[in-house]
Amino acid sequence: MNPYNVPSPPPPPPSPPPSPAPRPRPRWRSTPVALGLLLLVALTGAFNLYLGIISMMAAMVAMWTVPPWRWFAKLGATFGAFLLLAVGGGIGGQLDDGSTDKANAKAPAATDERHTPASSATASTPPEIADYTGRSLAEAEKRTRSVGFTTARHDASTENRAIQNSANWSVCFQDADTARMTIDFAAAKSGEPCPKEDGGPLAWPMMPDVVGATYASAVKSLTHAGIPMGRVTLDDVYLDVDAPTADEAAENGNEWHVCFQSPDDKKPVDSPTEVRLDLGRWTDDSSVRSCPESKDTTYEDPANAPGSQDDGDKVGSGSASGGDGNPSGAARSESSGGGGSPAGGNAPGDGSSGGSSSGGSSSGGGTSGGSAGTVHPGAFCSPPDTGVTAAGTPMVCGPAADGRNRWHHA
Repeated sequence: MNPYNVPSPPPPPPSPPPSPAPRPRPRWRSTPVALGLLLLVALTGAFNLYLGIISMMAAMVAMWTVPPWRWFAKLGATFGAFLLLAVGGGIGGQLDDGSTDKANAKAPAATDERHTPASSATASTPPEIADYTGRSLAEAEKRTRSVGFTTARHDASTENRAIQNSANWSVCFQDADTARMTIDFAAAKSGEPCPKEDGGPLAWPMMPDVVGATYASAVKSLTHAGIPMGRVTLDDVYLDVDAPTADEAAENGNEWHVCFQSPDDKKPVDSPTEVRLDLGRWTDDSSVRSCPESKDTTYEDPANAPGSQDDGDKVGSGSASGGDGNPSGAARSESSGGGGSPAGGNAPGDGSSGGSSSGGSSSGGGTSGGSAGTVHPGAFCSPPDTGVTAAGTPMVCGPAADGRNRWHHA
């Protein structure tokens, strides 16, 4: 075999033509352009919210079509557009507020010209609050609430008591804040004195020393101390004298004298304290012109003591029934009965008949009653006699508090 006749190998296949170079991505579809769109959303939202919303919608469409990003990057860019719009809108709102304030600050003169002085003063002047000191707390709260104030209340004293019914409390102090439209009332119970300052002790009046003074002088001292006479109770100091009323004591204010007092001198007279004056009555002509050592232990007139009255009854009874012509028996018969004649008792031989007549007249007087002349209040008596006091006050005889018959006012 001729080596030169060996066939040559087939030529290699031709190489494929080179692929064309990739076309470059347009610049408007690049990442910087996408980020610029997001920034545009923030800027437009800062100047105009509605324009910012339109920009955000355009940016959201661009995020999914323009940049060569993966899906999670595009989703993050979408949320970023929402966030940038919110930030831009917030910045824009602050800018608007600032510009409005500056505009208002630059034009005060124009505002004053457009408004009358009366309307400007009305807008700037806070409402006036009346002084409710000493008035009912309920009324004060009602009136202040009607003008738009918010009310508060508390105890004005150191006792810090809760106020349940405002109608039973009175205003002592008030603290109003017209800027906040609030007012705080410090109050005390009706009838209580207000403290000297808010949160201090109640300023109760102090009992003056009126022992030994006349009733008229004691009234002046109590009134000056701030103690109303409506709180004062009057009583007598003798067993045979009735307690006077306030009008009776005032009518003869210089004859009634204060023997004892309650409470003692310089004691506070608070709401539960009872003020009592024990009085004795005498004039320059009275046999007793001083106070006893203690109350309700003695008689102003010793003859009114029970033992003295019994002895007097025995003596009078013997004179009236004996018929011995004693002038005293006849006089007693004339005083009580008014029918006996003293002459009959004095005539000799007629003592029996005179005594009998006197005794009969005395019995008749006891049955029909008569005037005993001038009597003393509280003294023992026999009903139904009547009489008058030295001052001319009508008196009648009847049972007293101890069950025995005594003279008292008709």
